[in-house]
Amino acid sequence: MDIDLGLLILRLALGPMLVVHGWNKVSGPGGLAGTTRWFDGLGLRPAGLHARVAAVSEIGAGLFLTLGLLTGLTALAFVGLMIVAMRTDHRGKGYFVFKGGWEYTLLVAMVAVGLAATGPGEYSLDAALRLDFAGVVWAGIAAVGGVLAAAALLALSYRPAADGK
Repeated sequence: MDIDLGLLILRLALGPMLVVHGWNKVSGPGGLAGTTRWFDGLGLRPAGLHARVAAVSEIGAGLFLTLGLLTGLTALAFVGLMIVAMRTDHRGKGYFVFKGGWEYTLLVAMVAVGLAATGPGEYSLDAALRLDFAGVVWAGIAAVGGVLAAAALLALSYRPAADGK
């Protein structure tokens, strides 16, 4: 059994996925302008700022997780991003992702917290640099900190239409 290989595989699944999501916000079919329009429709104000912050946050957190760098803090970013996505884009659509629900975002957040708990494994920059950003405390920081960061962002910037759409 090679736990370090398993942790590397998890990081290689989760990290690049978030990088691609962030990159798509900048260079996807609608580009940054399309992401800004989408965020405006979701009720994030100012939409242009949030489009840029989301793209940079996703690319950065995805790269850090892929490399296994500052894992507990990186997991906090994943949780914050996923909570905001749950509350805005997936809101009111139920659980299942095939109906637009929050199943996927919950899974991503939970796997990130799990990696904060276990650490990134020996095949990581945290291990190479002897950084300790993992364990029970870091899992708690990632979970609670991510929820609090998302709540603060939403309290300051989320202004959905009166009809809830």
